[in-house]
Amino acid sequence: MRLLIDTHCWLWWLSSPESLNAEARKILASRQNRVLLSAASSWEIAIKFALGKLKLPEPPEKYVPGRMADQGMDSLPIEHIHALRVASLPPHHRDPFDRLLIAQAQVEKLPILTADRKLADYGIELIWGGSGKAPRK
Repeated sequence: MRLLIDTHCWLWWLSSPESLNAEARKILASRQNRVLLSAASSWEIAIKFALGKLKLPEPPEKYVPGRMADQGMDSLPIEHIHALRVASLPPHHRDPFDRLLIAQAQVEKLPILTADRKLADYGIELIWGGSGKAPRK
């Protein structure tokens, strides 16, 4: 399976995997799956780190590529088609990083592993990574 991972789920996978449900942990642990981390997630991590809102054991420019390599994750670059797709999205979600992930998932036809219930409002395929029941589609 090929899937896009939401930023917070990726960070949980690295620092507190118990925050993810068992199915999400199984999907991420399987090297059979091709997990993609968006450049939008790196951008979000870098900004939050610089603002002091995210603590990491090393600077993001080392942390992100090092952990991606350790996990065998691939990068999903931000293309113009992704950025421009954001303009056509309804305003269900105000977070610009999540809106870009939604646009990438739509354009690339990828499910997103997430624990953000608001993403379900976009009609994209979700792989529920949070605790509790998955949101309705």
